[in-house]
Amino acid sequence: MTTLDNLFTPGLVAAQQPQWPGGVEGDAVKAAVATLSKLPPLVFAGECDNLKVRIAAAQEGKAFWLQGGDCAETFVAATADSIRNRIKTILQMAAVLQYFASLPVIKVGRMAGQFAKPRSNNDETRDGVTLPAYRGDAVNDLEFTLEARTPNPERLVQVYNTSSATLNLVRAFTQGGFADLRQVHTWNKGFANDPRFGARYEEMANEISRALAFMESAGVDPESFKSVDFYSSHEALILEYERPLTRIDSRTNLPYDVSAHFLWIGERTRQMDGAHIDFASKIQNPIGIKLGPKTTPEDALAMIAKLNPTNEPGRLTFITRMGAGQIREKLPPLLKAVTDSGAKVLWVCDPMHGNTFETSTGYKTRRFDDVMDEVRGFFESHKAIGTHPGGVHIELTGDDVTECLGGGEQISEADLADRYESACDPRLNHTQSLELAFLVAEMLRDR
Repeated sequence: MTTLDNLFTPGLVAAQQPQWPGGVEGDAVKAAVATLSKLPPLVFAGECDNLKVRIAAAQEGKAFWLQGGDCAETFVAATADSIRNRIKTILQMAAVLQYFASLPVIKVGRMAGQFAKPRSNNDETRDGVTLPAYRGDAVNDLEFTLEARTPNPERLVQVYNTSSATLNLVRAFTQGGFADLRQVHTWNKGFANDPRFGARYEEMANEISRALAFMESAGVDPESFKSVDFYSSHEALILEYERPLTRIDSRTNLPYDVSAHFLWIGERTRQMDGAHIDFASKIQNPIGIKLGPKTTPEDALAMIAKLNPTNEPGRLTFITRMGAGQIREKLPPLLKAVTDSGAKVLWVCDPMHGNTFETSTGYKTRRFDDVMDEVRGFFESHKAIGTHPGGVHIELTGDDVTECLGGGEQISEADLADRYESACDPRLNHTQSLELAFLVAEMLRDR
């Protein structure tokens, strides 16, 4: 029988790991790992396989991937209202995309596990005081004190517990009637500052309601509109969390990381000889890889050979994060090389991470126009090569924050201080997210 003993190659370097007191062999880390290894799965292997089928359709241009959520989840923000608002926003965006593009939309949340973040520096200095950098609630706390910033492996167990509670709510909302398309009107909220998209959404919702009424009158079971499939995802960053949550599936005798349906490896941890790529190559989940502007065609082909040597449909997703100013130059050579190789890959655009900058007042932000320009460059590049623009990966919130500049509300630098609530990177607010969905839907319709 297959065991987990031979799944992890010893001696490989794992980038961007916390500097746990006592190291990874310390008693505190061992205790957290032992606890996690005994806990029930957060997701099931069969659900991961179902997602692969959906991704395979998107690879053929027969579906569209919508992935959204917080840059970094926090324990304190894992409330019912916050979770509901994020789900509502993603459902609204999906309805817009599906209605105007006539494509099934794969709904994926950056949630129930996105509690860790890579950092450019191990330390942060304020007023002459140097402390460990904040690496997400999975590792330490945002408060700038020695106690809060000291990495604490007990937080990994809290990640599991918070993710479990989040998934319970997600399943209740998406399977219990909240996601019913017949409730599309009730998802609307807060368009007072941008009536243009409120009016467009209401017009679309009215048309969907009429179409559903017609289908019901024709004998279609109305219960078929009641629920949606919603998948969880996060960056597989901290290996002391991912490895103990890897289990052998009783159906297939193969290993799955049961911390999420979909896992991605970030730009800073995708070294071909590193521990993260090695880990990803040995689990059966669908896997994403972030590709920045320095990625070469040779890099992309090497990752395909390592992560999907059998060319399994739905297995591999490339998430490009080039920046608006570089995508039209950097993406086409990658598309051509991968297409010419015959590899089955889903291409997804992350228009957020390559467009971040800091204002003179110290706020990290993004311009909505830059975000949309990168998405346009993504679509233009695919059209030039003859490939499928498969989806978008967005950092968003369902709340009315002021973290990204522009959009229909015309958020200015002066407005950032009003409601800047992100623990890490800036997110599109609810209205900006819906505006993006309408604009992407137009690109999909005209592709």
